[in-house]
Amino acid sequence: MRAIVAKRVDSGTPDTSEITELAEAAGYSVVGEVTQSRKADPALQLGEGKANELAEKAAVADAVTVIFDNRLGPYQTYNLGQLLPEGVEVIDRFTLILEIFGQRAQTRKAQLQVELAELRYELPRVEAKSSLAKRDEHPGFMGLGEYDESRERDIKAQISRIKDELAQIEQTEQHRRERRRDSGFDLVALAGYTNAGKSTLLRRLSTDLEVDENEDLHPDLDSTAESQDKLFTTLGTTTRRADIDPRDVLVTDTVGFISDLPHWLVESFKSTLDSVYRADLVLLVVDVSEPIDEIHEKLVTCHDTLYERNEAPIVTVLNKIDRVDEDELAEKKAALSALAPNPVAVSAKGGTNVDTLLERIDYELPEWERERLVLPMTDDTMSVVSWIHDNANVEDVTYAETDVLVTFEARPSIIAQARSRASELATPSPESASD
Repeated sequence: MRAIVAKRVDSGTPDTSEITELAEAAGYSVVGEVTQSRKADPALQLGEGKANELAEKAAVADAVTVIFDNRLGPYQTYNLGQLLPEGVEVIDRFTLILEIFGQRAQTRKAQLQVELAELRYELPRVEAKSSLAKRDEHPGFMGLGEYDESRERDIKAQISRIKDELAQIEQTEQHRRERRRDSGFDLVALAGYTNAGKSTLLRRLSTDLEVDENEDLHPDLDSTAESQDKLFTTLGTTTRRADIDPRDVLVTDTVGFISDLPHWLVESFKSTLDSVYRADLVLLVVDVSEPIDEIHEKLVTCHDTLYERNEAPIVTVLNKIDRVDEDELAEKKAALSALAPNPVAVSAKGGTNVDTLLERIDYELPEWERERLVLPMTDDTMSVVSWIHDNANVEDVTYAETDVLVTFEARPSIIAQARSRASELATPSPESASD
């Protein structure tokens, strides 16, 4: 699919590298670009002359789509659709992202989130078509599409239905997270800008996957996390186990962030981001090989998304140090110190400094407490001892005639459960003891 990319900025030089990457990730072949530095034109986004130039380029290049890096309002979409050659579709950055999400969505949850985002994007455009229809203006097929009087009502009903289903899925996932915590697991989430290397880092941290293993499997499957140099490789979440002695840790890879996303799009993927918001620790992964200005901008985007609701500590991981020398790494660390204090620099691909990262994870996670429990000797005592072995780090077990002393370290929640289980053990009565 041949496409022209377009971008307008208020001042400075427009950079089309990211929108080009996004277009290519969606399967487009970018055959040209049009850029402009000026205030937004309310009718066309670009100035009229530049918009005409865009139409000419699209015709000459035989493009089927024009992709704007700017957010297009409904009327701008309509006006550009009228100006472009017949058969040329105009979409903006967010429509493009939704296309990519739609291509990558494999789980029911991911598919619902994409559908919800698409409906939220479509709703104001349907409302605009309604307004145009009332003024007897034809909305135009390649602009806003044909007008359907019942569509607005249908969209609102679909949005309500999808939100209800996603709420049920999130409730199930929240229960799963609680069960994992109750079983002694610490929850770590990988966050970061798209293509920072989160999936590769997950593979490096996990105890049961090699970095180059199962490359052809989809990242949404529980058996793997795909690693590719491609935007939005991970759309859903993938959770793997990492042993950080004596802890049992679950690490979850999530969808990558991207700049300038509207609230409705972030909100549509709220339940996926809950894996980050409700973790015990967040690893914010950054591609340190990129130019410092890009890293800074992407860190700001990540912080804007994380600090809205996140309460867990955040450790910045400077990934891909195999692509920079020591001097460049030191300069970037200094330049980013305000946004990324005390980062850990690693190469997820090569494994450099991963041991240091594991030590940092152990340090940042909630502290374990030490407990000594005296369990009365009953028929159920050994099952409690076994449960403590499964969910804590047992230092010593001493067996006496009438009781068992267990010394162990664990999360406070596990200690509370162990105490509860111990209190439920019935002390043998004199009658039963004499039988």
